[in-house]
Amino acid sequence: MEYNEFIEKLFELQDIKYKEFHSKNICDDNLIGVRVPELKKLAKLISHSNYENFFKQNKHFYYEENVVHGLVLGYLKIEFGDLKQYIDDFLQYINNWAVCDITVSNLKIFIKNKKAGFKEIKKYINDSNPWTNRFGYVLLLSYFVDDEHIEKIFSLINNYKDDYYVKMAIAWLLSVCYIKQKEKTISYLKNYNLDDWTFNKTIQKIIESNRISKEEKNILKGMKRK
Repeated sequence: MEYNEFIEKLFELQDIKYKEFHSKNICDDNLIGVRVPELKKLAKLISHSNYENFFKQNKHFYYEENVVHGLVLGYLKIEFGDLKQYIDDFLQYINNWAVCDITVSNLKIFIKNKKAGFKEIKKYINDSNPWTNRFGYVLLLSYFVDDEHIEKIFSLINNYKDDYYVKMAIAWLLSVCYIKQKEKTISYLKNYNLDDWTFNKTIQKIIESNRISKEEKNILKGMKRK
């Protein structure tokens, strides 16, 4: 698929009602309005063709161009060592939470490459770009909340940036940690001085889970800071 064909296809798939709804969530004026399942279909097609040519031609003007680029990364049948550079090249185009999170949801290659993947995540979290930081934290909550990595996750959280979307990702991450590693996460929350906003947002996200009891939720509500 040539680049112009790709853009034409995006407009053929445009859903105006979805555009109006989604534009309020991502604050991106360059939104065509294509639903994610359709973008995944396009990304799969591109991943099975000359994807390098697509990367070179992609002008990254429309939100959907960025999402498809990110999704293609997850569909590539290449070794993790080769994929790393493609990810690094892509990170500069993450400019909102949706591009970040949709891309991460498709990077299941991290499941089978945890040692090398965790090393890359530490690099993302130490980057100067908050969107790259969020990318790292969302990868952690998606693929790394387990016995082996839980303490390492807490260590990576300790120096988070004062950025809304980074702190939202951390609250989300800690809520997943609570569900999967409850005792260790409670200990962390009690002993590490998260800022009040991030702490309270973490408690809120845990309470929103339907996997904990009403009694637990009441205890957690009592932990909120004034």
